[in-house]
Amino acid sequence: MKGKLEGKVAIITGAGQGVGKGIARCMAKAGARCVIADFNEKSGRQVAAELEELGSEALFVHCDVTQRASIDSAVTQSLKFFGRIDILVNNAQRAPLTPTAVMDHTDEIIDLCFETGFRGTFRFMQAAYPHLKASQGNVINIASGAGLDGLAGQAAYGAAKEAIRALSKSAAREWGRDGINVNIICPLANSPGVATLLERAPEMEKRMTAGQPLGRIGDCEEDIGPVAVFLASEDSRYVTGHTLPADGGSSMIR
Repeated sequence: MKGKLEGKVAIITGAGQGVGKGIARCMAKAGARCVIADFNEKSGRQVAAELEELGSEALFVHCDVTQRASIDSAVTQSLKFFGRIDILVNNAQRAPLTPTAVMDHTDEIIDLCFETGFRGTFRFMQAAYPHLKASQGNVINIASGAGLDGLAGQAAYGAAKEAIRALSKSAAREWGRDGINVNIICPLANSPGVATLLERAPEMEKRMTAGQPLGRIGDCEEDIGPVAVFLASEDSRYVTGHTLPADGGSSMIR
């Protein structure tokens, strides 16, 4: 995997922790220069410092994905610092940390899931498009088994993630002739969000792994990161519009 992304510039949203951090570390080890676009300045700067310790160039940019101006600023700062954008990973997402029944969903919960996830992804793709076209780059959007399988207690979150998948497939069809590949990863990993969810609802872990062939929750860097590196590299040049579950076999798409 070393060197697969040599010279490429990747923007990873929500990379201050969890899956985003795991992807950033893995991409840095593969030679990418990474932009850590995160709302949390402390954790975002820490990840950028970790990547530099790995020998990679890294930039932290404060970004609120619910605000188009903040996204535009993040793209501008990335270009000013690195001069190009080759990879966009839309990972940022907020959602309730406890399961919420359909009838208990409020407009605030629905707005939270869609503003940070679906609309943030949509806006970032629009902002980065001309630069990805110039580099013939890759978009990797993060969805979820909560949408694929319709998990109880996660209706708005799952719906937002399915909206991201629909957006990704439309963009793959529209942008393919521009040399841009767009793909989706559905991870199951030990992110802080998942850890908090399992702490508050311990029965969820059994539901997540019951019947799963590999029988475990994955690691953000070791299990999810390499999948993102593959989709960002030349190895996946003929793959676009696809959903790749990195979840130990929990969701087997037919």
